[in-house]
Amino acid sequence: MVLRSKNLVRYVFQNQHKLIQQLLVQGGPVRACSGHGGTQQQAQLRVEEDDNFPKIAEVPPLAAPFPMTIEHGADVGEQFKYSDLSVRLAAPHQLNPKPDVDDLAFGKYFTDHMLKVPYHRRLGGWQKPEITPMENLNLHPAAKVFHYAIELFEGMKAYRGYDGKIRLFRPEMNMARMNVTAYRSGLPTFEGEDLIKAMARLIMIDSEWVPHTESASLYIRPTLIGIEPTLGVASSDSALLYTILSPVGPYFKPGAKGLKLYAEPKYTRAWPGGVGDRKVGSNYGPTIHVQQEALRNGCHQVLWLYGDDHQLTEVGVMNIFMLYMKENGERELLTPPLNGLILPGITRDSIIRLCHQWGEFSVREQKFTMPEIKKLSSEGRLLEMFGAGTAAVISPIEQISYMGEDIYVPTESHDNPVYRRLYNTLTDIQYGKLEHPWAYVID
Repeated sequence: MVLRSKNLVRYVFQNQHKLIQQLLVQGGPVRACSGHGGTQQQAQLRVEEDDNFPKIAEVPPLAAPFPMTIEHGADVGEQFKYSDLSVRLAAPHQLNPKPDVDDLAFGKYFTDHMLKVPYHRRLGGWQKPEITPMENLNLHPAAKVFHYAIELFEGMKAYRGYDGKIRLFRPEMNMARMNVTAYRSGLPTFEGEDLIKAMARLIMIDSEWVPHTESASLYIRPTLIGIEPTLGVASSDSALLYTILSPVGPYFKPGAKGLKLYAEPKYTRAWPGGVGDRKVGSNYGPTIHVQQEALRNGCHQVLWLYGDDHQLTEVGVMNIFMLYMKENGERELLTPPLNGLILPGITRDSIIRLCHQWGEFSVREQKFTMPEIKKLSSEGRLLEMFGAGTAAVISPIEQISYMGEDIYVPTESHDNPVYRRLYNTLTDIQYGKLEHPWAYVID
């Protein structure tokens, strides 16, 4: 086989088994592991630069949605290490009864222990991490987190698989995003791998809180707050990194139909140059009023728009996707670009990568607007829309209430909708049914 493309060479080495299978399906004998073969056979296998072979999708390397490594500033000081972790177990009277799985609501119950890592610049930086019984925090009333929202958090989950093993899903992505947000917030950065190991230890201590069912999981909330007790608007010289755990059921009630969205152009979630692409609490508090307005109007979630052309950005606390039919009859999946207006979701990134690997339709990150949605709907070319995020995984969208009009989205009217295949693939990875490098097994 003659290969004249660097990308194709990379693809071959990464996907040899798929290529051989494809050749076998196309017919004709294939002699792998041999430099011999007839002239005719070699000619059939010759690949020129302008050939369309292989017919299964070539997947170009996709860039990470944010820097996966960060250089700690010199003023951050010492980093904490997992090897220094200490554990103080809860006494019997401090243990909480575990709720029935059917009674789980999002973020209502909490496990018996938590992880805490203090930071004090005057003491040299990060202090030793500690797992303690779940307890209240003792903070000064002037702590910066209370006055200037100097805080950030991540949302992760632990899943108990069919084999009894507990898995995380791409935790290194959460750590990288958390560090980028910490840098933007003037809070100290940290070594993500050490925090992952410390959280894994916390999860194993409270492992019986990980639901024994595939309809629930253990939500993980790592949080970093500025705790310096001064009222000046400045970075905090003291901080607290902590993690709490909460068993959760489905974000939306089982059996519920697709989401009905409230699209009101007068409200804006984020703007260029802001922190709409960072997971800080100040992005969420101001949305509560609008969410209540959406509920009063018979909708489940807010569809956040931006600009005079009413660009779609996010849905509730999720990224948004649209599958439509192009004028030439081909399908294409769109999601808004990472232009600072949306959170670079880990589920979003996973969906993009999976769809690139499937190669069944094109995938593009570009802006799209409500007028375009209306046009596609009127022409019968709007196929599916869905939200995606850690809490809800993937949620189908059924209707959009916009400018006095209800736009129907036929997401669930297909025999094998894309959103459902994505949901099944992601959850199969998370619960260990599908072996995949995205699953992080906790030993």
